[in-house]
Amino acid sequence: MSRIGHRFEQRRAEQRKTLVTYLTGGDPHPRATVPLMHRLVDAGADVIEVGMPFSDPMADGPVIQSACDRALENGTGLLGVLEMVRDFRRTDNDTPVVLMGYLNPIEQIGYQAFARDAAAAGVDGVLTVDLPPEEGSELVAALLSHSLDPIWLVAPTTRMERVNSICGQASGFVYYVSLKGVTGAGTLDVDDVGSHVDTIRQATRTPVGVGFGVRSGHDAARLGQVADAVVVGTAIVSRIAENVGDDAAIGDAVEAITRELRAGLDTPLAEVVD
Repeated sequence: MSRIGHRFEQRRAEQRKTLVTYLTGGDPHPRATVPLMHRLVDAGADVIEVGMPFSDPMADGPVIQSACDRALENGTGLLGVLEMVRDFRRTDNDTPVVLMGYLNPIEQIGYQAFARDAAAAGVDGVLTVDLPPEEGSELVAALLSHSLDPIWLVAPTTRMERVNSICGQASGFVYYVSLKGVTGAGTLDVDDVGSHVDTIRQATRTPVGVGFGVRSGHDAARLGQVADAVVVGTAIVSRIAENVGDDAAIGDAVEAITRELRAGLDTPLAEVVD
């Protein structure tokens, strides 16, 4: 079982939900990422997604687009992100790490070389936003050959036959996009999300995480009623953007929002008020 699967098993045994947090590798500068990863863990994050900076992050809203711009301007590429994960692993061998991003940087390295180097660095899973599962067999084979979990997105518009196909290839967790649009957009309809999560659970026993549009501990508490995990990116990256130039303030702000999210997820069901 991968670190991701083990972490979900731990939280399930504790009757708690899993908090997945995102930051862009190299934002606001390369030296900041590893300390921020440790701050996320200290504040209650269960899984860390590290974004692979890309020049055209089409699924992301302006907050994460700007984070990618800052990272690229500072010279961070995919190989630099792998080095950050390797550095993180020097003192944390337990927290699962997922690389999230787009296919082009991976293709530049080559699927087998990427999977080999990612596994060696301590990566546990990979989510490629712009690779349809129907076209992903070569990358999936490379990932699985190095014991990496391929993680796929399911959208509100995904039909059941395609949900079945996606879930048949997924491991680690299935990432349900809670709304139409880019990261950080829209408002949450928890009843609608719950209905879609129930549909996904008909196709798989793999845990289901919900992301896009989670801004607060209250949002996390509400989604925790229907999902196995809550995935949060924009709310964290926005704290980085608000404090660029002050690493201490960035760390404090990232830790504060993560603690709020963790507290929301740990709120007893009876206390959650819509």
